[in-house]
Amino acid sequence: MPTRRKFLLSMTALGASSAVWACPLPTVLEENKHSILMLNAACSDANTPNVFEPAILRVALGDSVTFIPTDTGHNAASKRGMIPEGAEGWNGAIDEEVTVEFTVPGIYGYICLPHYDMGMVGLIVVGDDLSNLEAAKKVRHPGSARKAFRTFLKELEA
Repeated sequence: MPTRRKFLLSMTALGASSAVWACPLPTVLEENKHSILMLNAACSDANTPNVFEPAILRVALGDSVTFIPTDTGHNAASKRGMIPEGAEGWNGAIDEEVTVEFTVPGIYGYICLPHYDMGMVGLIVVGDDLSNLEAAKKVRHPGSARKAFRTFLKELEA
């Protein structure tokens, strides 16, 4: 998978302005298929390192999400205790795309293993179901992940 720099160069070669593509936006790839970018810095603030964009994604039951390693050194893995009962977790390899299909409604917490304690975490809400919110709040996290998950979970309650 290309790094962001290679992505920029290839888009420039296609006639796109590098300013437009400085931070590619995650998109709905096809109907019921979404993407989340794994980045070395936030699109909105280059001083915020190691992020998933978007950090919170809402999808319908049966939708799939592809985690895209736009920058190198990242993976996406479900966080034990932060997925609905009966759902299967995932653990993508470093620098490789991983696609997950969501067949159980609820909140799914996910992390980048190398940058977990630095706060590289996110949430996927499937089917607008918040039934496992209290269980997700009880999971303990190291370092900056604690603050990031607390912030994201509060956003869901708002």
